[in-house]
Amino acid sequence: SVIPLKKSANSAYLDLKNLLDGKIETVEKLISLKLQSHVNLIKKMADYHLDSGGKRIRALLTMGAAKLGGYSEGSRDINLAACVELIHSATLLHDDVIDESKLRRGRDTANALWGNDASVLVGDFLFARAFELMVETGNLSVLGQLSRASAQITEGEIKQMTIAGVPDTPAEDYLDVIRNKTATLFVAAAASGAEVAGASSSIIGSAHDYGMQLGMAFQIMDDAMDYSLSSDDMGKNIGDDFLDQKITLPLIIAYSDGTDAERQFWQRTIGEGAFADGDFEAACAILQRYD
Repeated sequence: SVIPLKKSANSAYLDLKNLLDGKIETVEKLISLKLQSHVNLIKKMADYHLDSGGKRIRALLTMGAAKLGGYSEGSRDINLAACVELIHSATLLHDDVIDESKLRRGRDTANALWGNDASVLVGDFLFARAFELMVETGNLSVLGQLSRASAQITEGEIKQMTIAGVPDTPAEDYLDVIRNKTATLFVAAAASGAEVAGASSSIIGSAHDYGMQLGMAFQIMDDAMDYSLSSDDMGKNIGDDFLDQKITLPLIIAYSDGTDAERQFWQRTIGEGAFADGDFEAACAILQRYD
């Protein structure tokens, strides 16, 4: 079940936050500084989006990897952590527009309040501020890592669009999507954190691998929760992935191992988008066999 996994992840998050002695508050202040703009709507929307309750997992991962690498003085780890969070927040703004999402972390999305055009442009603003912070790290290798990650995130999102509505998608294609869409930023956060600390290639490699595995697990768990928890637990509307005909690992497993009748159900719903009342509950009932 994903519920114990969620509790375990929360415990690990608190341990890491305590280990970093309040540095995350400094990251928050830097992000707020970078959001300053003479255009009031940009500041208003960016503040609203970034104040929506995210745990800054990627920022903590960045600074944790830097600490592992022996970084103790200076602020390059903080700059880098803020940069990673701005990239992540920019992609979420764009994702909500693409997915037509109305709820994130229990609050109305920015696009639900201010419209799609403004959300896309504010997302672009966050990307631009993130790249300013990348340059300020003074490390070309780190700049390259985060630039590549930004491109890979876009590739993952586009590939996810191409497999939507195809219930017989191979698991390998799904894993490739989440590797690019989600895990690549975890990788860049961890590896670049170790690199700005001047860590050995062995430690940087270990940080890279840890970021990859954590990012993959994070997205798989998030996808599974879409079929298993209430909207209060999720902070978003449950069943969005189902109604958006998204291909996720629970669906791939259920389709692969399902009966002919179940496959016909997935083809009608996910494949054709021909939804009827009670379909989401039926989908959850099928997936309960795999808990």
